[in-house]
Amino acid sequence: MTARFGSRSAAVTVNAQEDREIAESVARAERLAQIAPEDPELMPLLPATSYATVPAFFDTTAELSATGRTDAVYATVPAFFDTTAELSATGRTDAVLAVVDTAAPAGFQASGFLQHRARALAIANTAGLFMYHRSTGASLTTTVRAPQGAGSGWAGGSHNDWARVTVPSELAARAVEKARQSVDPVEVAPGNHTVVLEPTAVGNLMQLLTFSLGARAADEGRSFFSRRGGGNKIGQRVVDERVTLVSDPQDPDILERPFTEDGQLVGQTVWIENGVLRHLAYSRYWAEKQGTDPAPLAGGIKMQGAQGTAADLVASVERGLLVTRFWYIRSVDRRALLFTGLTRDGTYLIENGRVTAAVKNLRFNESPIAMLNSLVAIGAPVRVVASESGGLGATVVTPPLLVRNFRFTSVSDAV
Repeated sequence: MTARFGSRSAAVTVNAQEDREIAESVARAERLAQIAPEDPELMPLLPATSYATVPAFFDTTAELSATGRTDAVYATVPAFFDTTAELSATGRTDAVLAVVDTAAPAGFQASGFLQHRARALAIANTAGLFMYHRSTGASLTTTVRAPQGAGSGWAGGSHNDWARVTVPSELAARAVEKARQSVDPVEVAPGNHTVVLEPTAVGNLMQLLTFSLGARAADEGRSFFSRRGGGNKIGQRVVDERVTLVSDPQDPDILERPFTEDGQLVGQTVWIENGVLRHLAYSRYWAEKQGTDPAPLAGGIKMQGAQGTAADLVASVERGLLVTRFWYIRSVDRRALLFTGLTRDGTYLIENGRVTAAVKNLRFNESPIAMLNSLVAIGAPVRVVASESGGLGATVVTPPLLVRNFRFTSVSDAV
């Protein structure tokens, strides 16, 4: 809960349902707000009149009726699934055992994460705004190690609907095969290489690009999307014309919450269309200052693709590298969108359309912008677990990519 006094505000978070505890928390927020520093960028509360017709906030007629509200329409694509919300301890145990029982007979060790959640978010303020949304999410990831740590493989899947997460035994089989293929890696010299990036590796980098889509940083000259001489690059081609990047909470592949925590409506936003920057994210404050409409950075991300899997892309490569995923990614130059990190859990040599050997992991220094300007081919997009931790994060849907001149700077002995 947040209390405001003019341009001063303070928030208090509690885990309580008793009226007395809630009242005490409100009073504490009010006391803190009165002594908080003034915030010149604090925007007024959003009123209910801004949402005369609110799309996609209620999953069922019963939920809407229970609130007494009549100014909303029903969700066309619900984000709440009983298969996830009702996943029992037995169901979770069965999934974990399926992974372990796939890895153990081959003498491999498996570890990983199974996460699922069911939640409801309601927003209300004293200006009359009210919003409510239910959602679920599930992810399953596993890292499989060969005996004596000689090789490592990873696989993961995520969706709002547990029934659409990859079957645990199939997911484990992929990770086991990657670990088996990773044994006895050869060393490949650093430099610019043709690479096939599996969807997870693409997602690792695409979410970093998405985080950089802020209009304020661009307008103030602090971003790759800043235009020489002032302003931003909206309307300019920034990547290959085959690249389109979209946020859409109602996309069945995404299913994110259709409003922000301060009550802004989130619809479909096309950030990049056919290689051209179409939108940047504007906070309410910066939008007012710049004389435009707010555009929150929310609703998940989806990079449109074509057809085919990573294996299909591998078949077209005479010589290159196949990368499962990246980790330990850190910024090198925010203005240039340059990052560094390491390959992990399955890096392989491609020769004449086939994977022929494991490769020692490599450090990269590369920009997702450079990656998207060096495309050879694009596969079909799939939902991935893009966070390095392997947990539930913002939804990311990306295709595998075939990229030329991906820059690697050194070899790593880490498995």
